[in-house]
Amino acid sequence: MSTLRRWWLVAVVGLGLGWGWPLQAADLEAGKALYQQYCSTCHGPEGKGNGPAAAAMQPKPRDHTDGRYMNALSDAHLFKVISQGGAAVGKSPLMPAWQGVLTPQQIRDVMAYLRTLAVPPYRPSP
Repeated sequence: MSTLRRWWLVAVVGLGLGWGWPLQAADLEAGKALYQQYCSTCHGPEGKGNGPAAAAMQPKPRDHTDGRYMNALSDAHLFKVISQGGAAVGKSPLMPAWQGVLTPQQIRDVMAYLRTLAVPPYRPSP
C-alpha cells in the first residue's frame, strides 16, 4: 500500500472515530478534571462504579478499575460509548451520550484518564 493511501486511510478512520483534525495528544489532567465533573456522579471519584447516583441505578455503573474488563476494550469502543452512550454499544441506556457536551478532544482526554484507572494497568498492544 502506498504511503499516500495509508495516510488517507488513517485520516478517514480518524475522522470516523471523531478524532478531528489535527490529532492532538491526550491531556491526562484535563481528562481527570472532566471525569470528576461528568463521570464521578455514577462511576465514583476513583472509577469504582460507586458514585452517589449508583445506588439507585440498575444496572450498576461499570467499575473502571477492573483491568480485566477495561483493558480489553479498544479506544474506538471507549470513544463510541462516551460519545454516543451505553445503548450505542449494547450496554445500559442509563449511560448518557456526551457528544455535544464534550468535544472529541475532551473525550480522548477522558479516555486517557480512564486508561490510568485499570488494575492491572493498561498496556497498549504494539
